[in-house]
Amino acid sequence: MYIHDLKDWPRFRRSEDSPRRFYSMSAQIRQERNGYYEILEQTQKRAMDVTPWMEWFLGCLGRAIDGAQETLSTVLEKARFWERIRSVQLNERQRMVINRLLDGFEGKLTTSKYAVVAKCSQDTAYRDILELIKHSVMIQNPKGGRSTSYSLKLE
Repeated sequence: MYIHDLKDWPRFRRSEDSPRRFYSMSAQIRQERNGYYEILEQTQKRAMDVTPWMEWFLGCLGRAIDGAQETLSTVLEKARFWERIRSVQLNERQRMVINRLLDGFEGKLTTSKYAVVAKCSQDTAYRDILELIKHSVMIQNPKGGRSTSYSLKLE
């Protein structure tokens, strides 16, 4: 079966015999669609030599698998974290901020940033943070004073 356009990809993917896939070639090709169309065009102009297309396709497959491994690693890290703190009673604000941190919070978490994310006062944010530190969920970063910031305690 030949793939002439991205719309043909689902039919091609279904033709694989494996009932489970832990990577998404269609998502990877969508991300790289400009390169996909370029290599298709080049292949059609080169007397149907499919070698460059196969090299591109296998590279794309490798990148899709790498992406799946990164995603799986992140999911497992989050699962291990939540398992470690399963006995800690958390309020909804704390859960929200922890999830935000686990999903890749940009910059350093301060009391004021916690208050914005959790939609609460800075005093409430500070109390929440102290409670998380008490239960070894978070740590205070070394720099103190006006630059005081906090991180999740990942093990």
